Amino acid sequence: MPEVAALAAQAGLAGRAHVPAVVGPTGAGKTVVAEELALRLGGEIVSADSMQVYRGMDIGTAKHPAGDWRVPHHCIDLVDPGTPYSAALYQRDARCAIEDVAAHGKTPVLVGGTGLYVRAALDEMHFPAGDESSPVRSDLQKELEQHGPEALYALLVERDPDAAALIHRNNTRRVMRALEVLEDSGVSYAETKEHFSDRIPYYRATYIGLTLDRDALYARIDARVDAMLDAGLLGEVERLLEAGYRGALTAAQAIGYKELVPVIDGSGNLGIAVAAIKQASRRYAKRQLTWFHADPRVHWIDVTKLSTAQTADAALALLESEAEGVGSHR
Repeated sequence: MPEVAALAAQAGLAGRAHVPAVVGPTGAGKTVVAEELALRLGGEIVSADSMQVYRGMDIGTAKHPAGDWRVPHHCIDLVDPGTPYSAALYQRDARCAIEDVAAHGKTPVLVGGTGLYVRAALDEMHFPAGDESSPVRSDLQKELEQHGPEALYALLVERDPDAAALIHRNNTRRVMRALEVLEDSGVSYAETKEHFSDRIPYYRATYIGLTLDRDALYARIDARVDAMLDAGLLGEVERLLEAGYRGALTAAQAIGYKELVPVIDGSGNLGIAVAAIKQASRRYAKRQLTWFHADPRVHWIDVTKLSTAQTADAALALLESEAEGVGSHR
C-alpha cells in the first residue's frame, strides 16, 4: 500500500541527510553549478551519471577531471567498462557515499542526468535480487549467443507475457533482466513497474532542475561534442578498444563511443559519426527533460541567461524557501 509506505518513509526522513539534487539534461551545466552549490554549502558531490561510473571513459562522458575538482566527488570511476553495473548497485554505492559525506558534517549534493539513478539514490526503490555472475545469467547469455535476441524475447513472452508487453523486444538487456529476476525470485517485471510512479522519498531532497532554451541547449550539446573530439575522444575510444572493451563501447547507451568504433575499424566516416553523436545526444537530452518534467518535485531554473554564480544563487534561494516551508509545517 503506497500510503502506508509513504508514512513509514516520512517517519524515517528526520534521521537522514537532506540532499540537494541538481538534475536536468546533458549540456545544461549541472556539474559546475553543483560544485558551486557544494562550495557554498560546505558539501561534496555525489554523481548520478550511469556512464561516469566507468573508469577510462572520461572524455566521452564529459567527466570532470579530478585535477579540476573544487570539492570531492563520489560515485565516479567505480568499475571497469567491461564490468556489469546496475541501478541496484548504484543505489548501494550512492547511499554509502551520501551517508559518509553526511557523517563528516558535510552536505551531499547529488548531481546527474540519469533519472533512474537519481531515483534509486533518493527514493524508496527496491530492486529484485540478482547476481551478475549467477548460473541463470550465464544460461540466458548462452541462449542469447546461440539463438539471438528474438529467441530470448520469445522466452519472455512464454514465461511472463505481462512483462513482455512492457518491454520492447529490442531491449535485450531488460528482457534478460526480467527473465533472470523471474527465475531467481518469482517476481514479474510488471509488478515492479506498477509501483514505479510512487515517489516515496528515502532522503529529504530538494530537486533543482536546470533548463534552457531548446536551441541554446542543442547548440551547447553540438559545441561540447566538438570539444570532446578536440580533446582526444577518438584516441580514448581506440585505447578502450585495445584494452578489450568493445562490448561496452558498442552498447546502446554508450553515446559518443559506439558511433566512433566503425571509424577506428575503417568502415565508418568521421564526419557522419560526429553528426550521429550530436543527434543522439540531442535526443537523449529530450528524453531527460521528459523524465524530469514528469516529476512534480523538481524546481526548474532557466539558465539560458544566467551565469554559474547566478544559477547557484537561485538554487540557494530554492533551498532556503523549501527549508522555511518544512519548518512552518513542523
